[in-house]
Amino acid sequence: MAALQQRLERFLHSPGPIGDLLAHLEARTGVQRLYLASGSVTSGLYLMFGYGASLLCNIIGFVYPAYVSIKAIESNTKEDDTMWLTYWVVYGVFSIAEFFSDLFLYWFPFYYAGKCLFLVWCMAPVPWNGSQLIYHSIIRPFFLKHHQAVDSMMGGIGTRALDAASSVTREGVRASLNLAEFAEKAK
Repeated sequence: MAALQQRLERFLHSPGPIGDLLAHLEARTGVQRLYLASGSVTSGLYLMFGYGASLLCNIIGFVYPAYVSIKAIESNTKEDDTMWLTYWVVYGVFSIAEFFSDLFLYWFPFYYAGKCLFLVWCMAPVPWNGSQLIYHSIIRPFFLKHHQAVDSMMGGIGTRALDAASSVTREGVRASLNLAEFAEKAK
């Protein structure tokens, strides 16, 4: 058993993509590589075969980004705000797309493991961050092409909503006054 643990430790500390990633995570979190690797493997297996994989995947995609988003709001720099706002825009678009396709995607093996990897890629602090790539290549061009039409539609909806609220308020005041008059006459 000791020989197996030594081989695992040697593998986790060897140079290469896995060793370098674990070294980076270990330096940033202070958690030993063995624990990081064990937690990753356990979470991965649970996402593939466990009950409630959807909940675990959504927790991974929400809790850490929410925490660092709050930290970004409280910081004095704009870069971290932009990074996490971009993540939330991509997360929202992905959630809407998933809502309409979840009925079919749910049946694919390892769907939640893939979804979790996608969300981790979108929040990863790397130059090839998924949310930055998706935002700049898909969402931003679509937004720039259609934002004026959406703005005019939203402006019209806002005006109509304000008019409706004003009418309801007027009718409510009128009904209250009529009710008060009726109560006065009944005395």
